[in-house]
Amino acid sequence: MPQVSTNGIRLSYQRSGQGEPVLFIMGSGAAGRVWTMHQTPAVIQAGYEAVVFDNRGIGGSDAPEGKYSLADMVADTKGLIEALDLGPCRIVGYSMGAMIAQELAIEAPHLVRSAVLMATRARSDAMRRAMLESDQLMRENRVQLPPKYEAVRTVLEMLSPASLNDDDAIRSWLDIFELTGSGSNTADGQAWVIQSGDRRKALRAITVPCRAISFADDLICPPHLVSEVADAIPGCDFVEIPDAGHLGHLEQPEAVNAAITEFLDKY
Repeated sequence: MPQVSTNGIRLSYQRSGQGEPVLFIMGSGAAGRVWTMHQTPAVIQAGYEAVVFDNRGIGGSDAPEGKYSLADMVADTKGLIEALDLGPCRIVGYSMGAMIAQELAIEAPHLVRSAVLMATRARSDAMRRAMLESDQLMRENRVQLPPKYEAVRTVLEMLSPASLNDDDAIRSWLDIFELTGSGSNTADGQAWVIQSGDRRKALRAITVPCRAISFADDLICPPHLVSEVADAIPGCDFVEIPDAGHLGHLEQPEAVNAAITEFLDKY
């Protein structure tokens, strides 16, 4: 993958297809190539150019030491858009990537044409803070769980009951997570990327068209937190995908892709 220098680091990226660009921003602990399983083929088929990249700390991009901030990630993405001359571009963000997209739309609206915000939130409630703090505590103490246990914990946290109760499907998911790991030993700096307080008031300043997509069974960014984002951003609409956990873009790709492309074609 080619690289671009931005914000003092190098980011690996890939461009595919032809047409107006759509930039995909991945969540924490995953490389940009995850988008190429389902989402970028659909967007390319719809007539767009898909641009994916690895956030700092993972894949082919630089992984500087230390704890990363949301501001670091926003600056990285802003620099990427400017270096590749993509702006104003359509953006699809997932989880941490959606939070990056939100902040980018606030800080640099001239670079954002429209944004799809999947599994996003404007704040952390008590349960989500506890989940984040427990993960950070494990990393600080360098606790490494057995891969089989970690795989079970990950699928319980990331998938919907529809997948958990499907014997054939869950065997495949368990095998994948046991073989590849859940990311506990990668992207350590990304584990510290958090929002600063409640961003709902700040989100009211966004002027570009947005769509918030929630996954009905998401434990990381549950629908009630995603809907708060939709309520805060003027004109933002809200779509909920059933039978989907936090990895809803992989569990229910057809429904997710339809929601993405339908919005991109409008804006």
